Amino acid sequence: MKLVECPRDAMQGLDHFVPTDLKIRYLNALLEVGFDTLDFGSFVSPKAVPQMQDTAQVLAGLNLSQTRTKLLAIVANRRGAEQAVSYPQIQYVGFPLSVSETFQQRNTNKSIAQAFDDVGEMQRLCAGAGKELVIYLSMGFGNPYGDPYSLALVVELTERLVQMGITIIAPSDTVGSSTADTIEELFQQLILAFPQVEFGAHLHTLPGEAPNKVRAAVRAGVQRMDGALRGFGGCPLATDTLTGNMPTEEILQTLAQEGIDLGINQAAFQKAMALSAGVF
Repeated sequence: MKLVECPRDAMQGLDHFVPTDLKIRYLNALLEVGFDTLDFGSFVSPKAVPQMQDTAQVLAGLNLSQTRTKLLAIVANRRGAEQAVSYPQIQYVGFPLSVSETFQQRNTNKSIAQAFDDVGEMQRLCAGAGKELVIYLSMGFGNPYGDPYSLALVVELTERLVQMGITIIAPSDTVGSSTADTIEELFQQLILAFPQVEFGAHLHTLPGEAPNKVRAAVRAGVQRMDGALRGFGGCPLATDTLTGNMPTEEILQTLAQEGIDLGINQAAFQKAMALSAGVF
């Protein structure tokens, strides 16, 4: 099981700007924990996401000499991808491709068709730079806009991505609409149909829902999971303000109950947990 810690997702919607030096301290604490990957920042318009305008400065302050954790940066277009692949420290470039046409327009100001064109360009950029492109299928469990949604549609979009050479795909529950049953059904079908793909679960939850969702993903065969300490963050467009990221501490506890040991440094984890209070 690969655990992806997502401080970028947790921070990006905050009303206050987290000072660059505090971001660096927090991320360096997370790098000591032993996560597989850290979703640490994004190369997007500072007008769209002011919180992430200092991603390059933050990256320069990270201590990567003693960590096994890999870095992932989110981008919204080709320009962002060009920036991300120029940094040797970054291994993964993430892009949100929506199952919902409305959300794709809101999130990246492009249609799904245009976004697919971007994905093709990003895949070429990543391949040329030795990076891996991670596609997040936003609104992967339904949407609040009345746009078409079905399991078959998710499979169809995944098929197109696979044909483009994408090997890491993370269906994302942007507004917290998934249930244990829909999580298990979706991932079982995808993993069976595309065994060559590494499927990740990027789920948003209401308080108390995380353990059942984690167990459902594990039952389906998911081997990559996203979380954020204390469940901070989530999508600003979610209708329920209580809907946030999967709390990493609940993911770890549930996985331990399922007999899955991620080899986390508990002392470093508690240090990061304490520091998170000052960040958020």
